[in-house]
Amino acid sequence: MNNKTDELKAILQPILEKHNFFLVDLEFVHERGDWYLRVYADKKGGITIDDCALISEEYGEKLDELDPIDPAYYLEVSSPGAERPLTNDEDLSNYEGAYVNVSLYQKVNGEKVYEGHLDSITDDQITMTYKVKNIKKQVTIDRDKIAKIRLAIEF
Repeated sequence: MNNKTDELKAILQPILEKHNFFLVDLEFVHERGDWYLRVYADKKGGITIDDCALISEEYGEKLDELDPIDPAYYLEVSSPGAERPLTNDEDLSNYEGAYVNVSLYQKVNGEKVYEGHLDSITDDQITMTYKVKNIKKQVTIDRDKIAKIRLAIEF
């Protein structure tokens, strides 16, 4: 199935790039007797319902034209979610400046969880700004100490 998803991603990629979107995930799965082609896309600043509809329309037309999938299927295009994990370097760079929650394997400066703005990313570290009692502070964290980074909602 990996070759099929690679082929489906290759068809989708030019459509996403044309509109400055990026692919978070694509899956082609069989559930409860039906096939589903699910696309999770995003863009800087967040993806809208209208963006998802645009992707669905253009991708659906291209899939109809090329007909790369044999069984009947449902095409679903959606946002990856408001608090989705950031799992790779591309995710991190796309969300530089975003509000994130960072869980650590071991404490840094006495804390195991930080929530704040992702200021910068290098191959080895991230730097973020967070608040303690309304005082802004900055912390640099070695990436090998990070268990999970996810987008967070700022209140």
